[in-house]
Amino acid sequence: MIRAVVFDVGECLVDETREYGTWADWLGVPRHTFHAMFGAVIAQGRDYREVFQEFRPGFELYAERDKRAAAGRPETFDERDLYADVRASLHRLRADGLWLGIAGNQTVRAGRILRELFSSDVDLIGTSDDWGASKPDLEFFKRVADAVPYAAGDILYVGDRCDNDIRPAREAGMQTALVRRGPWATIQWESVEARELPTFRIESLAELDRLIRRFNGGSMH
Repeated sequence: MIRAVVFDVGECLVDETREYGTWADWLGVPRHTFHAMFGAVIAQGRDYREVFQEFRPGFELYAERDKRAAAGRPETFDERDLYADVRASLHRLRADGLWLGIAGNQTVRAGRILRELFSSDVDLIGTSDDWGASKPDLEFFKRVADAVPYAAGDILYVGDRCDNDIRPAREAGMQTALVRRGPWATIQWESVEARELPTFRIESLAELDRLIRRFNGGSMH
């Protein structure tokens, strides 16, 4: 049975359009050009961080984050950046008695923002910076499993990427849901992995409560 649902952050709960736009601004690159290169890098199966190298060779993401913060232009997101289905979906899943968590590759700063936005809605908020382990490393998913009071097979991990989310979560023994939004899921959607690996393929988080009830045979206990 699925007893716990753990969500990725970027392009699962948070629409990163505005944030990547600010990175284009920081680099002095037209946003349209930055987004086009972003999609090209993903389609080629490369690490998204290589996008920055295309415009500024030698770019170091963590150092640039610090520079942005020092310049009063830190990375940030807020309620406006949440996908429209997030709040209602969390409410329905909680009403069904499911244990809920949020865990993704995020900075300490992002972790603080997540706690401000969701601390009353979920049981766990964990980030790669908190744990010293990042996706797709299995150690990250081991940390998730250790934090959830159920067996790995009772956990549904929800994400937008086959490579970073679905494949490693499955290898860790979890159920998975691939949500079709953001550049990764849109580009990967018709791949063999996207069609065969996830327990569920969804267009919206609003589908989860119904699918989980069906998976659990109509019982949530």
